[in-house]
Amino acid sequence: MASIQKDIPIAAPAAAVWDAVRDFGAVHTRVAPGFVIDTKLDGDVRIVSFANGSVVREQLVDCNNERRRLVYAIKNERITQHSASFQIVPDGEERCRVIWTTDVLPHEIAPHIEQQMELGARAMQDTLSRTR
Repeated sequence: MASIQKDIPIAAPAAAVWDAVRDFGAVHTRVAPGFVIDTKLDGDVRIVSFANGSVVREQLVDCNNERRRLVYAIKNERITQHSASFQIVPDGEERCRVIWTTDVLPHEIAPHIEQQMELGARAMQDTLSRTR
């Protein structure tokens, strides 16, 4: 299984960033606008529309306020295994890091996933750094 990790420095307090990340249905407005163009909730699934035209169903696995960690999973015809997590780690009082980890199969899709994560990381850094 391919495992991809992005460590994203954010110029905002961890509590404020966690408040945005845990808002499962607002990733298109609070976390990565431009990269994600729409999100709709269907129970504990969010239907995410990306700027590249892709639409995926992301199943909420866990949202742990104490650990500031959110986990979701995707399963579709192209992806046999996809589990991702965001964990918000304080880095002083006014900064934090978003640790975004994705485990995915098949291996052949990993380069595409990593490229998309890089674009998403940039959007997150820009947006979340304005969070207070």
